[in-house]
Amino acid sequence: MKLRKKLFFVFFVASACLFVLTPNFLIAQTFTISEIEIDGNQRIETETIESYISLSKGQNFEADEINSAYQRVLKSGLFESVKFDETDGVLKVTVVEYPTINRIYFEGNVRIEDTVLEKVLKSKEKYVLDAQTVEQDRKSIAETYAVRGRLAARINPKVIKKSENRVDLVFEIFEGGVIEIQKIGIVGNKAFSDRRLRRVLSTKQAGPFRAFVRSDTFVEERIEFDKKALEEFYISRGFVDFRVNSVNAELTEERDGYFVVFNITEGQQFSVGNVSVETSLKELDTAEYYKILKLKAGSVYSAKVTELDVEKIERLALKNGLDFIRVRPQIAKDGSSLAVNVTYSIERGPRVILERINIAGNTATLDKVIRRQFRAAEGDPFSARRIRQATDRIRSLGFFETVDVSAREGKRRDSVIVDVLVKEKPTGSVSLGGSYSTSSGFGLLLEYAERNFLGRGQDFRLKYNSGVGSRTYSLGFIEPEFLSPGLSLGLSSKFIETEKENSNYDTTILDVSPKVSFPISDYSKLSVSIGYNETELRNAVNVGSIIQNEVDLGQDERAYSRIAYTYNTLRDGLDPNFGVLLKLSQEVSGFTGDGESSKTSALARLQRKILNEEVLVKGTLEGGVLDYGNSRVTDRFFLGSALMRGFEPGGIGPREIVNEGEVINDALGGNTFAVLRLEAEFSLGLPEEYGIDGGIFFDVGNLWSLDNITEDVIYDDGSWRSVLGASLFWKTPIGPLRFNFSRPLKKEKFDREQNFDLTIRTQF
Repeated sequence: MKLRKKLFFVFFVASACLFVLTPNFLIAQTFTISEIEIDGNQRIETETIESYISLSKGQNFEADEINSAYQRVLKSGLFESVKFDETDGVLKVTVVEYPTINRIYFEGNVRIEDTVLEKVLKSKEKYVLDAQTVEQDRKSIAETYAVRGRLAARINPKVIKKSENRVDLVFEIFEGGVIEIQKIGIVGNKAFSDRRLRRVLSTKQAGPFRAFVRSDTFVEERIEFDKKALEEFYISRGFVDFRVNSVNAELTEERDGYFVVFNITEGQQFSVGNVSVETSLKELDTAEYYKILKLKAGSVYSAKVTELDVEKIERLALKNGLDFIRVRPQIAKDGSSLAVNVTYSIERGPRVILERINIAGNTATLDKVIRRQFRAAEGDPFSARRIRQATDRIRSLGFFETVDVSAREGKRRDSVIVDVLVKEKPTGSVSLGGSYSTSSGFGLLLEYAERNFLGRGQDFRLKYNSGVGSRTYSLGFIEPEFLSPGLSLGLSSKFIETEKENSNYDTTILDVSPKVSFPISDYSKLSVSIGYNETELRNAVNVGSIIQNEVDLGQDERAYSRIAYTYNTLRDGLDPNFGVLLKLSQEVSGFTGDGESSKTSALARLQRKILNEEVLVKGTLEGGVLDYGNSRVTDRFFLGSALMRGFEPGGIGPREIVNEGEVINDALGGNTFAVLRLEAEFSLGLPEEYGIDGGIFFDVGNLWSLDNITEDVIYDDGSWRSVLGASLFWKTPIGPLRFNFSRPLKKEKFDREQNFDLTIRTQF
């Protein structure tokens, strides 16, 4: 009985609540609607509301049908509130419309312009005001400020009512100050110092130029990028067990800065143990594939080299007519010997065909520019690794803000469709720049550049460069993929005028040269060019007989051909701590025009990071030989500060004495030169946020040999000079500055020294 009483009480209370909460018209089970009256609508047409109600006059309706009509009107999103009342067969519908946004304003923003903030808003003028959308807009504006380091920014949206159910939406903004990263700490590192690892990070500590630098603000996305950068740094150096345990970012007590700490585990550095190639394919000779491997026993293990070996094996397999080859590197770590044994397992993979490449999002860039980065066509064997490489190549073009590449099953199960979605960004620019050096003074640079000319991926540049006593007009054009991948076609033309630039004569030079370049290995390329050159010396004042004779020759016209070879591992080599740069150029002219000549130049550079990568040492040997029947001063070599420091441009080499003890200021240049440059760059122990490093250098060089000499010429037989100096490198927002302080150890009487040199170059 007690249980029955309790159930009855619960049923009574529930019924009473339902009676109170349910609209009046739901009391009746059925009723007839003879008329529908709609009130309160101003912008929304009555017929539109009736279409949502969808009830016919004069018919009987159940309560749930009326309730469904109420829900349809309410969920239309057009009204702030909806009310249904039924009296004597008349259904009265009262609505309150959402106001429309008349204008959107921003108040208090100084650091970010209105046009930038408008792009992140979802609320729009002339559209309905929605409270949830306004809240999203408030968060979006706050995130925009946070990305720029202003985490304390406060955004307060306000609604100002206007006539005719309109409102003005105002975002009141308190921008606050920039919250900088005051200190970046690293815990758990033993092999490399904090200073070395901080150079890997894109996030920087706040320095003296914090007003100009954006990388010293706290951005979460940048922290995620830095975690990957640290991982790549360690793994490329053999630390295969490296991991980032955590990254802690804490506000200071004053809440005006961050302390960021990377907690890492380095693990042990592993070397390469046994390297082998295995396969079950009878038609494949493992010895042939072993010969092409770059990973060698005893070297420091690198995942980058392993990936390169996989690519080389696949390329060789395709060359040998083997399709659908899959290479799986099997890594076995030996903790006792700290060695990694690598076995390249070559298998026949599933027969999957690349059915189609779909490209979307590009409006200016032609499809073929993106498509050719895949190095594959529809119908070729599908390779996930090659697709990843193509994605990297598309990103490296620099034409797109975002690149999203995905693969899905094609029409058949053994085919794949690759979808490419890109978002373009501006590729054209107009630059104003400046330069300064103690040798050439101040210079001005104006440049128009388009890196994606006509959407074809071509590079087009017009440039004007002026300095003290010189003007250069140049035009450049490069087609990076001419006829086949890797084959580039370029055109370079220059018109140079000098007026007494470190000389007592003027020059006019016109040079036009088309060039073809193509790779011949992973790190080397060959370029071949032909060209036309016009040179004239004029307006000579107080010059010696040699230069005067060259001026009297008038305009010199000649065609030439040049072949150049370059091998470069300084940036993308397999060893991150060692690099080689080799350049060899041979130019022949005279098959048309005036005279015959041959000009050969060569450069060899080795550089290595030592002392746990804290010090960079470089050694460069450079030289050239000119075999010219009747050379001019504009053809011969000069040792400027770029080749040998410590002397003015034209400060060393052959000269002409006119009167006893009187030396003509104009240097004659030489047909042969050789320079050895040794230098080291290192930290000075200053806080790295100041961006100041130091260096020392030792240069030794010689410039000699002329075709036509007189008894008044000195130093024609050559004389070795040497210079010892120190450098100061300063990274500033307006560009890198280099200060060279030098003192010649050996020189000749009439050489012109330059004990201090400053160079800076930047663009705006």
